[in-house]
Amino acid sequence: MLFRSRPQRDLRFLTARPIAHRGLHDRAAGRIENSAGAFAAAMAHDYPIECDVRLAGTGGAVVFHDERLDRLTGETGLVAARPIGELTRIPLAGGTDRIPAFPELLEQIAGRVLLVIELKSASKRNSELLTTVLAGLAGYRGPFALMSFDSRLVAGLKERAPDIVRGIVADRVIDPSWRVLPFAERLASRDLAHLALSRPQFLTFEAAGLPSPGSRLFREAGLPVLSWTVRSEAEARRARRYCDQITFEGFLPR
Repeated sequence: MLFRSRPQRDLRFLTARPIAHRGLHDRAAGRIENSAGAFAAAMAHDYPIECDVRLAGTGGAVVFHDERLDRLTGETGLVAARPIGELTRIPLAGGTDRIPAFPELLEQIAGRVLLVIELKSASKRNSELLTTVLAGLAGYRGPFALMSFDSRLVAGLKERAPDIVRGIVADRVIDPSWRVLPFAERLASRDLAHLALSRPQFLTFEAAGLPSPGSRLFREAGLPVLSWTVRSEAEARRARRYCDQITFEGFLPR
């Protein structure tokens, strides 16, 4: 059996409150996604925080979604081509914050709300990413969970840190040009072909694709299903029919 009939631990902390996608960001207010300002706003509303962690070229990991700097900063090029000391001096366009280092995120949150941390695939450097993140979390006191689109990272967590709650991120895979991962790997993630190795304890699935075969499987096993990214109350009402909690942006859920 890929799942036990009952979860081995209480995972209700994952679903207690709507989760702020990349913090409670609002560009019009100068709060950029994955920034200290967006995280502070989420904590002020007592929302859990979803955020992205990506490996720098050298020296550690940063809290940043994109593979490239272009969309969110005045710089260009790959995040993985820059050392961490350089990355953390780069301002986020449209606000007053800069790119945070992973330890800065942990210091800011300090256990006050749940952190749902998405590990962005580092491909051949996945082991280095896991080492960096696990070292940063070693002394952290507060609720958190780790997740990734990359099932190899989830499987690595199972082997190296089995006590840490781990999840898989998946989508409908309707746009082959969206290069989060190679197309075949995204299909395998969507179809949960990796379950025997990765054994994720929760699923977070694209809201528009719910219900999916994977979401049904997780819920039948008593494991949490989250949805992303919900942008209105109407979307929230629909998503909640098929998931246990939403990840949201652009509005304040009731």
